This record gives sequence, C-alpha cells and structure tokens, in this order.
Amino acid sequence: MKVLLIKDVKSLGKAGEVKEVKPGYGQNFLIKKGFAKAATDEIIAQHKEEEAQKAQDLKDEIASLQDMAKKLDKLEIVITKKIGQNGHLFGAVTKDEIASALQEQHNIEIDKKHITDKIAIKSVGEHDVDLKLGHAIHATLHVDVQGEE
Repeated sequence: MKVLLIKDVKSLGKAGEVKEVKPGYGQNFLIKKGFAKAATDEIIAQHKEEEAQKAQDLKDEIASLQDMAKKLDKLEIVITKKIGQNGHLFGAVTKDEIASALQEQHNIEIDKKHITDKIAIKSVGEHDVDLKLGHAIHATLHVDVQGEE
C-alpha cells in the first residue's frame, strides 16, 4: 500500500514523501492517526498543487518584505522627548515609541518585536535602528530624537 506522509514519522520518512507500507500499518496506524493519506493520483496531485502554492506564497512574502526593507531604509522618523538640565533624555526611546511614530508619520505598521536594537537610545540626535523583518531580511530605520524642555 502506498501512502503520502502528511507529518514526519520517525522510522518511516518526512512529510510529503510517498512510501510503500504494509496495508495494516498504513490503514490502522498512519491513516487513522492522521500521519498519512492513501497515495491516490488525486491526493498526490493535490499535494503537489498545495506545495506549489506554498512556494509561491513564500516568494510573494519575501518580495513584499524586500520592498518594505528598501522603503524603510530611506525613511526617517522624528521622536520628541523631554530632556533634563544635563541634556540627557528622561528615560529611553522605547520600541513602542518607535513603532507608533513610524505608524503616525509614514503609515507603516510594524510590530515592536521586529525592532532588534540592543542599545537603548538615551541621547538626543540621529540614531540608526535595525529592524528584523523575517526571512533574514533586515532594514535600517533612521530615528531623529529631538529634545524639548
């Protein structure tokens, strides 16, 4: 009996592979537990179609992220914070403030988890912030921190 594996099976193979198994093992364990489907021509064709669609979706997502990275590299946001008498900021510029400023000033929504800067911005001036967009695509956002008393 031929089965198309839906999930990885430790001693048998990886998801997406077509394997020849004994009928009892295929019917009573693999298909019943949801690890495989009977490998008919329709099931195999449907699986190949789904894999092609997933690959196309991934290509589209990567292209979209690359376009966003190019756009973000050119942008600059301005954040105004209160400063003390010594010229330092009260607190630091947070990831939330950067994400909300980007939304307000350029109408681009980005999750604060994508901002990967390890150094807290605690001074007035221009800073570059690294954004990790996914699929190993990074962008650099220019942040201009201005002080107000």
